[in-house]
Amino acid sequence: MGGTAALDGLSFRRAEPADAPLLAQLMSDRQVLRNTLQLPLPGVEMWRERLERQAREAQQFHVLALQGEVAVASAGLHPVTTSLRTRHCAGLGICVAPDCWGRGLGTELMRRLLDWADNWAGILRIELGVFTDNARAIALYRKFGFEEEGCHRANALRDGVYVDTLLMARFHPNPPQLPASTKSP
Repeated sequence: MGGTAALDGLSFRRAEPADAPLLAQLMSDRQVLRNTLQLPLPGVEMWRERLERQAREAQQFHVLALQGEVAVASAGLHPVTTSLRTRHCAGLGICVAPDCWGRGLGTELMRRLLDWADNWAGILRIELGVFTDNARAIALYRKFGFEEEGCHRANALRDGVYVDTLLMARFHPNPPQLPASTKSP
């Protein structure tokens, strides 16, 4: 089962453009791919461009979990739109290699993402979509306070079949406030 012992031998760091080959490899695993909206056979150049864009944008946060020199998981937060009026919202994406399922890696990545969102980035709302048959991911999100907000029927094509997507969101559990000493009487 999960826990710190199960994470021994893994390292975590922010993704950078040079990691494009690692992400292309991770996303080429069919079991990883089928739980995301990525397309098969991702190119290294596509990932390099995406990672370069993330490196330039302060509102992007992308963490890799590595086992030696191999990426075994990826998780990130990104703006949901470019509108100034939604800068308090972020979208979440996460994937874990099947060999690492059940080791607590998703929990550790969520802990790191939410620490960044809650304590450093001022994000109030985090939203995501998850396929309705992905019980493991849904349980992980619920564990971290995500609640169901709706369902998009036949939202994505996966393995030649349309699948439904559950919409979930989490609000900052303790939004930043002014210190008591600076509040007006």
